[in-house]
Amino acid sequence: MDGCSRVLYCVFTLLALLTFTECSENSDQHQDVEEKITYNGDQVLRVETVNSKQRKKIKELENQGLIEKWFTNSTSVDIMVKKENSEIVKNTLNNGSLSFNIFINDIQRAINDENPPINEDELELFGRQGHNLTFERYHKVDDIYKYIDHLSQEYPDIVEIETIGKSHENVPLRVIRIKLDRNATDTKSIWIDGGIHAREWIAVSSVLYLINELVYNRDALESHMKNIEFHIIPILNPDGYKHSHEKERLWRKNRSKPSANSCVGADLNRNWDYHWGETGASKYSCAEIYRGVKASSERETQAVVKYIMKNPNKFKGFLTFHSYGQYILYPWGYAKRVPSDHTEVHRVGQVMATAIKKATSIEYTVGNSATLLYPAAGASDDWAKGVAKIKYAYTVELKDTGKYGFILPPSEIVSTGKEAFAAVSALANEIGSENNKNV
Repeated sequence: MDGCSRVLYCVFTLLALLTFTECSENSDQHQDVEEKITYNGDQVLRVETVNSKQRKKIKELENQGLIEKWFTNSTSVDIMVKKENSEIVKNTLNNGSLSFNIFINDIQRAINDENPPINEDELELFGRQGHNLTFERYHKVDDIYKYIDHLSQEYPDIVEIETIGKSHENVPLRVIRIKLDRNATDTKSIWIDGGIHAREWIAVSSVLYLINELVYNRDALESHMKNIEFHIIPILNPDGYKHSHEKERLWRKNRSKPSANSCVGADLNRNWDYHWGETGASKYSCAEIYRGVKASSERETQAVVKYIMKNPNKFKGFLTFHSYGQYILYPWGYAKRVPSDHTEVHRVGQVMATAIKKATSIEYTVGNSATLLYPAAGASDDWAKGVAKIKYAYTVELKDTGKYGFILPPSEIVSTGKEAFAAVSALANEIGSENNKNV
């Protein structure tokens, strides 16, 4: 090999090494770093859908992957539209004579404003009391669990913590039991959960607000709130909730993956063993409303079922908090049917709505979930009513009615928590009253 050839050989070798190194580094980065999903320029539209032809057009857009439904009732649907699909979706709506309004102009901007970084005052708060939970922001799983630990340590006579199982990613599922007043003579219990859907952060914060009131303000509680035993799990879907904070704000499902070829996550509110797999639940793992491989296939569902069914007769109420829409919904959800005692269940739902309005001036609509919204088989309140035989089983859809949707500002946490507290207090009063001793 002559001198010129040797130089060229060295140059090509060096270039090859540099290229290989760069590719390897890029490959390693791709494997090790999961990019955080952003929603720059994505929008939420409210579309008026008053007839079956219009609803069919929305379904077609959904099937084509051009939109994602956020909320729907008998007269309208809120849809999320990616920036790249905006023109075709809006043209389709206009051509189909579907009127719409832009509710959220830029989803990412709303997310950026939703939960600002922790400030020095909050860090100082952690140093003083062992947790940094406030009702001025949305907190992550670790913050919430530290707060729960703090309560059990500071108020052992009132608070008892029980781990009832583990999530798919082995995060403990922790129930807070708020004990009865010592003078109580009859054990009646209410089950309460939040965060079954990961992106519904206000549900988690509202349940935490309720816990805070039951513990810190116990002396000021009315007697009926001290004579009910509360069993509360503020985050029923910790894996999904964590993912929504760290990677994908609008993630809904849990994080299970039944097979290598399936998409991640099941909708925990389609997984319960009562009319499982029927209308309003999908058999496709990539769907937002994927029902799971079988009824009660998910660890989170199994843990609650096992816990409640140890002694189902003591549970007189079942409240699962969601967002959004401002509804108090009761079974059945699997079809447009109502239970035999629906008159009484509706009456108590109205009592709860009245209590909310009296306390906060905010109006909630009461009714059967499949009729007011849509059929959704395999939901937890249907299971509570149909299997556990809990008389007063409700899904409470918290704020708002669409202005912010799932991205409710933290300035709304306290007011929404007060709505949740008013509803729980009204239900506890009904359950504890003389007229309902035999429920």
